[in-house]
Amino acid sequence: MSDSVELYPKAVLDHGRHPRNRRAIAGCSHFAKSENPSCGDDVSVSLRIDQGDVIREAAFDGRSCVVATASASLMTELLVGKTPAQAKMLFQRFHALAAGGAEEAIDSMEAEAERLTVLSGVRAYPVRVRCATLAWKTMLAALENERSQQ
Repeated sequence: MSDSVELYPKAVLDHGRHPRNRRAIAGCSHFAKSENPSCGDDVSVSLRIDQGDVIREAAFDGRSCVVATASASLMTELLVGKTPAQAKMLFQRFHALAAGGAEEAIDSMEAEAERLTVLSGVRAYPVRVRCATLAWKTMLAALENERSQQ
């Protein structure tokens, strides 16, 4: 019972059941799609980055479990207003948190990134780390995949 509470705290269940920013961004500037072959989850991430190199809009779509959906939902909320470099740093901190052994990463997180600690329970389930990081890795791919503007 305590394992399921760690893996599924209220915030994870809320974001999993009522995800924020689950949609496609029409006219996005960056896009990528990925899947987790071990469970069948798939996710796409679309970003709108302005000329000033700031993420103005972040969204995800696809079919995924509660952990992957909650992680994607939290990610899209945290990315808005960040530069691509800041988004990559946030990924590094989150990956360290999710994979375990991240006490120093947690301590160095800015206040808003601490919201991601609700997903730290996945570190006890290595297969679930892939679920939690799927959207994040897709976001990194999207940052490298600029779409031509029509």
